[in-house]
Amino acid sequence: MSLKSLASIENWPVPTAAAGVVRADGTVVGTHGPTDRRFPLASVTKPLAAYAVLVAYEEGAIELDEPAGPPGATVRHLLAHTSGLAFDEHRVMAPPGERRLYSNAGIEQLGDHVAKATDIPFTEYLRQAVLTPLGMTRTTLDGSPAKDAVSTVDDLLRFAAEIQAPRLLDPRTVAEAMTVQYPGTKGVLPGYGHQNPNDWGLGFEIRDSKSPHWTGASSSPRTFGHFGQSGTFLWIDPDAGAACVALSDRAFGPWAIEAWPPFTDAVLAELR
Repeated sequence: MSLKSLASIENWPVPTAAAGVVRADGTVVGTHGPTDRRFPLASVTKPLAAYAVLVAYEEGAIELDEPAGPPGATVRHLLAHTSGLAFDEHRVMAPPGERRLYSNAGIEQLGDHVAKATDIPFTEYLRQAVLTPLGMTRTTLDGSPAKDAVSTVDDLLRFAAEIQAPRLLDPRTVAEAMTVQYPGTKGVLPGYGHQNPNDWGLGFEIRDSKSPHWTGASSSPRTFGHFGQSGTFLWIDPDAGAACVALSDRAFGPWAIEAWPPFTDAVLAELR
């Protein structure tokens, strides 16, 4: 099966884009563009980092509810962006669990926490725990676990297939990652303003009833994933039984807010 809807990335106002869709059984049902080209992921780095953290949890190196980050916060708080840390500063803005403060600093402190617990630099831990087992040979992390990975559509489709049918993690752990943590918490979805509630799982944003949103109007409320300021996104829609990856080389902005939802709706319409 080839998805004609993927070709619409040719109409995006970007120099280069690539996209692909993978089913829950691992079947790649369509791709378009240079799927082997490496693109900076920006915040699509976060789901990769979160998956490595969950591997560390299952290995017994850490616990989700052990102290980590600022006083009173836990690994779970950091994964769910409720630690109270500021966006890009290691500064406390609120008590843990009170507000959904999207925080690169929180993910960076989480990476430091795992590195200390395992005695392995987080970049290396991610490679050993996630990238190598999944054959993601074109993916690297050189810097912040919040935003500095570089990858390809081909590699991220492997990751998206893993999330839908986990081999590296117990499916119950992945189900927890896509379950709302600290329900009812309000906050800001970067690029889309205040959301009440602003639902997140463990390292993954959950669509629920958010509006506006970067996924489609026909995306199920159970859809989860992440987008990045480098013009990238990864969503998994359990109701559709599929995941979609799109990478580009133009920074997120009004063009993406306009282009991404109808693109997703077109993909979902073809899948169904």
